[in-house]
Amino acid sequence: MPYVTVKMLSGRTVEQKRALIEKVTEAVSETVNAPKENITVFIEEMEKTDYGQAGVMFADK
Repeated sequence: MPYVTVKMLSGRTVEQKRALIEKVTEAVSETVNAPKENITVFIEEMEKTDYGQAGVMFADK
């Protein structure tokens, strides 16, 4: 049972998330030959104030 976690900044629409889940599921199914019904996709959204890179908060970039 493949589990996939996608971490991204918040702000996507429900339609975009739905399409992402569909395409990730398809890619995993094709790549590892797993049935789609066994694939779970988690979307974890972060605010720009919850993420930093190279010592700088993303909201400050």
